[in-house]
Amino acid sequence: MMVENVLAEYYPEMLEVWENSVRATHDFLSDEDIDFFKPIIIEQAFPAVIMRCVKDNTGAILGFIGVHDTKVEMLFLLAQARRKGIGTLLLNDAIDTLGAVSVDVNEQNPQAVSFYQSMGFECVSRSPVDDMGKPFPILHMRLG
Repeated sequence: MMVENVLAEYYPEMLEVWENSVRATHDFLSDEDIDFFKPIIIEQAFPAVIMRCVKDNTGAILGFIGVHDTKVEMLFLLAQARRKGIGTLLLNDAIDTLGAVSVDVNEQNPQAVSFYQSMGFECVSRSPVDDMGKPFPILHMRLG
């Protein structure tokens, strides 16, 4: 598997990956929450970051990561692509090539929190709400 740069033409497929991943890992989000976030993700979040992805041998995107400055802003994998080293590959690439050293993680997503901890990130602070003011606590993590 190789990590490659994302082109804007990938955005619709990446939004599908995002939704698949969120539905598999963010059980605290309602359908209404997901519908609220979808246009923000594709119209604002994707264009605001440097993105890299991993594809399968047919060219389908298995997962992607987005970094702004030195912060991982997003890391999402298809549910069926989890636990295969793709997240580790993407995060290591972001650390090595994009200088990523921090990430914000939903506290209610313990699998993600554990993943980042296993990769050497430590919680440095906590916010009771997300960036949109919604009641989803965020852990601010930094590479130790």
